[in-house]
Parts: sequence; structure tokens; C-alpha cells
Amino acid sequence: MKLRMLGCSHHDTVLEVREQVAFSPEQVREALERLKHQYPDCELVLLSTCNRVELYVGSLESEVVPSGSELVAFLADFHRVQSRLIQETFRMREDDAAVMHLFSVASSIDSLVVGESQISSQVSAAYETSRSGGFAGSVMHGLFQHANLVSKRVSNETEIHRRRISVPSVAVSEVASEFFERFDDKRVVVIGSGEMGVDTLEYLMDAGVKSIDIVNRSWERAESVAQRFGVRAAVWDQLDALLVQADLVVSTTGATEPIMTEARFRGIHGKRTRGNLLILDLAVPRDFEAGIGRIPSVYLYSVDDLQSVCQRNEAFRRQQFPKAKRIIEEEVQRLVADWNLRASGDTIRALRAQAELIRDAELQRLFGKQTMQGVEPGVQQEIQQSMDRVINKLLHSPLQSLREAPHEAQRDSLVDALRRLFQLK
Repeated sequence: MKLRMLGCSHHDTVLEVREQVAFSPEQVREALERLKHQYPDCELVLLSTCNRVELYVGSLESEVVPSGSELVAFLADFHRVQSRLIQETFRMREDDAAVMHLFSVASSIDSLVVGESQISSQVSAAYETSRSGGFAGSVMHGLFQHANLVSKRVSNETEIHRRRISVPSVAVSEVASEFFERFDDKRVVVIGSGEMGVDTLEYLMDAGVKSIDIVNRSWERAESVAQRFGVRAAVWDQLDALLVQADLVVSTTGATEPIMTEARFRGIHGKRTRGNLLILDLAVPRDFEAGIGRIPSVYLYSVDDLQSVCQRNEAFRRQQFPKAKRIIEEEVQRLVADWNLRASGDTIRALRAQAELIRDAELQRLFGKQTMQGVEPGVQQEIQQSMDRVINKLLHSPLQSLREAPHEAQRDSLVDALRRLFQLK
């Protein structure tokens, strides 16, 4: 059994280089086809995201797996870059270290945003692409299925995914959710329809908000986003009227000056009849002047207020690292033990077959004696079961030593010793 991984990530490779070596979905399949053609007996999986590129190769037969220098040459040739660039920015991991790395990636403890959930599905998608194309077999199946299991264990047994760490998610799931007992009866205004505004809309919809108006200086952009989410789009001139009726306002524009001054808002506030107003100003620079937060029944949070919550939550997630790493280490040992057992399977089967042949011959000799002819079938069965237990007990220790061998060299040595001692062919 041999596993090798060559990859780079945000940890040690700058974005400009990652862009040069990234694979589009079409290029992933092309690369797998070309590499499979060169190494037909090797299994392959290629993971390419905005933060990492990782090529996994493996086989039950070590000699068919391409070497590190061959993988470097392949990637350099595919992307038409210097081999030196791959050598300097990619890192090689083998066997246990490669398994440990994949499990850490799938569990999101190696991610740029610790605990983000997207990477697990990206890992699964990379394996599925390989499987459906015929580039993966039993080795990669066992490896990536186990990676999925580890991801679920880390998610279920730690709190690494529990607390939000993006500004829009914290704004909705922590600040707004603590402010309001329910969302389905609240009127929400989202100002700005850029990336931050769209992210916030998704969280608001997930929280159960039914009434949302989106306002943007570009009516076409507001209408496009509104149609996508099934909410209402409003022209910029309607902003004041919407604020009069709002319970929650989320502002995410890219304006260089506040879009709402304190003086202007006081005029709006005098017309309000809906009680408390929560304003989540996610814009940098701020969209709402700070003095608005001093108006009675108005609660104004700036992005700095929310960022401190994000940082606190991220620190909490990182506190879950030791528990997550223990789970990963347990599962690495379990998978490697399974692989070691599979790798020594021929020897184990031969040893058991030899023991069973000896057992059968001895039983036949015993039951063939005249003195045993009158023995009841139940007694004969008990004798046979006793011999089975003896065989199992005799084989237990050598087989356990094979299963628990910590290194491939030690396992190979034990396999060789068993074959010599028991004269197995």
C-alpha cells in the first residue's frame, strides 16, 4: 500500500502562485486522464479550490505509484510553469502524513476560516469526480469515505462549527437573534446588494424573515437580487419611507460618506410607530452616523462591534483544535491499521488455510478410529469447536502483532518472519 500527496495551500503559497496552478473543473478531468494514461495502475484524486491544490495518488502496489519528482514534472508540464515553482511551493506528504493531512482538510481545521463547512463538500466532490471517471478504486474509496466519517465526527463531537465567524452571519444569528424573539413578523430593510448584502440576505431567509425590502442605488442590481431571493426591490428614493416602517435595517453599501446623517434620521424617527429599531451597519466606512445610536429606541451596531464577536468566536473555535486533532489521530491509526491488515491479507489467509488443513486432517484421523464410531454427533461437534478455539487462540497473537505494527517496515518484517516460521508459500 502506498499513498502520496503533492499540494499547496494558503498556508505557504501566495495567491498569485495558487492562481497559476489551480485547475478548473474541465482541467481536473483532463489532468486525471493524462496522469492515468501515464500510470494506469495508480488511483488518483485531484482537489482544487481557491485556497488549495492537492493531488492524491495511491495503490495497493507501491511500485506503480509515481514518485515525487514525477508528480512535480507532471504538474509543471500541465500548467506550463517551471518545475522549480512546483518544487518551491508544493509540499509532499506520504502514507500516514498524507492521511493525517486529508483528514485535517476535510474536518476544516486546516482551512483559512477554521470550521467552515464548504471544504467537506469540496473534498467529497473531488472524490466523486475521480470515482465517476474511473480514476479511483478501493484505496481512494476507503481513504475518502473515511475522511467523510472523520469530518462528521469532528462536527458532532466538537463545537468547531458552532459559532459564526463571518460578519453577516454574526449580525443575523447572534445579534439580531438575541434582539428579536422571532423574525416572521418583522419588516427588514437591506441597503446594498453587493456580496455582503447577498450573504446577509441568505442568513435572513434562513432565519425565517418573511418581509424584506432591498434598496440599492442601481435599481437593476436591486431587482436582480430581489428576484433571486423572492423579496421586494425598492428604488433609492424610497429609503426614508422604508425606515419609518422597519424593525431591522442591515446596511452594506460601498459609499465613501454616510448615507444617513443623524439630522436626517431624526426626522425619520419622528414618524415611526413600530417601537424599537435595530440597525446593523456592516459598511466600511459606516453608512449610519454614530450619533444615530444615541436616539431613544434605536440600537446601532457597527462592523467593529460585530468584528469583535467574530474574533471571539474564532478564538473559541480554535480552542476545539486539541479535541479535533485527537479524533483525527484516532481515525488515522484506525485506517492505517486496516490498510496494514489488507496489505498482509495474503499471509493471514495462507496461515489460516494451513491451520484449517491441519485441523481437518486431524479430525478426519480422530473420527476415523473405531473407538470414535459410536460418539454422538453433539460430542463430535464439541470436539471440532474446541479445535477451532485452539487455532484461534494460537493465531491471535501473531495476527494482532500484524494489525498493530506501527510502521510498514515492521509489518513487512513480521510478514516475512511468519512465512518463514510456518513455511508459507
